[in-house]
Amino acid sequence: MGKNIIKIDEEPVEISSDYLTQIVRQGARQILAQALEIEIEEYIEMMRHIKTVDGYQVIVRNGYCPERSIQTGIGDIEVRKPRVRDRRPSDQREPFTSKILPPYLRRSKSIEELIPWLYLRGISTGDFTEALKAILGEGASGLSASTVTRLKGIWEDEYREWRQRSLADKHYVYIWADGVYFNIRLEEDRQCILVLMGATEDGRKELIAVNDGFRESEQSWTTILLDLKNRGLSMEPSIAVGDGALGFWKALRKVFPNTREQRCWVHKTSNVLDKMPKRQRAQAKSMIHDIWMASTREDAHNAFDLFIKTYETKYPKACECLEKDREVLLTFYDFPAEHWPHLRTTNPIESTFATVRLRTRRTKGSGSRIACLTMVFKLMESASKRWRLLNKSELIRDVVLGVVFVDGIKQQRSVA
Repeated sequence: MGKNIIKIDEEPVEISSDYLTQIVRQGARQILAQALEIEIEEYIEMMRHIKTVDGYQVIVRNGYCPERSIQTGIGDIEVRKPRVRDRRPSDQREPFTSKILPPYLRRSKSIEELIPWLYLRGISTGDFTEALKAILGEGASGLSASTVTRLKGIWEDEYREWRQRSLADKHYVYIWADGVYFNIRLEEDRQCILVLMGATEDGRKELIAVNDGFRESEQSWTTILLDLKNRGLSMEPSIAVGDGALGFWKALRKVFPNTREQRCWVHKTSNVLDKMPKRQRAQAKSMIHDIWMASTREDAHNAFDLFIKTYETKYPKACECLEKDREVLLTFYDFPAEHWPHLRTTNPIESTFATVRLRTRRTKGSGSRIACLTMVFKLMESASKRWRLLNKSELIRDVVLGVVFVDGIKQQRSVA
């Protein structure tokens, strides 16, 4: 099992191939810090009625205790616990003891289970005690319902602030679009979450938008794209990658008419194979693979023609599904060959959504629309910390400058 080293808060952290472990490691410190802050605020509020003869509050915040390391099954987590000051005489003081982080706790029993509970259950009030027991053991007391609600509120505020951030300094050269449906316990309809990711001029992948919409309709995508422009995203992407959902492409032509279109080969392959009997799918899939793995556009067209000739008589619907998007399936040949693995599919989003689906599949779904949006945002935000640069990321500058690529090979710079 391979391992990588990344930096979190400027500290090297070893990341294993266990995706859940990665998310826990990156998010546990922040989640614990937020929970501790809420706990101390509630304690001070509860003691607010105790005042000195002069009317001053007796129990107040007093900085932080020294940072200490909590050993967990996924590595050490550094924690700073908030401290309170009690101004009453020593014989009347009631020392504050955190129920989340007891004074002498140095090792958790199962912190790996914290994040699944927080996200799978949407930080459910009824289940949070059980989640905390997974960290501190059976003797731990759970957080109050109001604390859980406030913690969720923090994340919702972070999401709303992120949705309103300025994009004036951004230029996303490549973008990927996709949507996924989630069950909402408190609503009848399934919620469609629309996601946009992008690659900047330096080849870094970033999360651009996480919004809900009515299915994957043109109006929903148009609203998202216009909002991006309104917040300063003025430079059009060079290419957009997505599945065949007509809503996105119609919206893209309205808002960014010069952006090239690239259909996702994974989605297309699935759609074509669905129109064929199971006994034919293995061979058909291999022939489709020969198309998008061809080294030149000409070879791809030849493999395309071979597939059509082989199956058009018996499986015309499968051939029609493939043929109708022939040109937009092969757009990637006009971009650097090193970038083809990134541009042929929506995998940058799909791989992240696989983790989101894993967490929501095991539950009845989030309790509300905003809870679902917040959950998806936080999961993708955590995952984004380990997204890698595009292969040969420096070539994306050539794309921006208008350098011509034929079959993935740089030809010449365009004349301004």
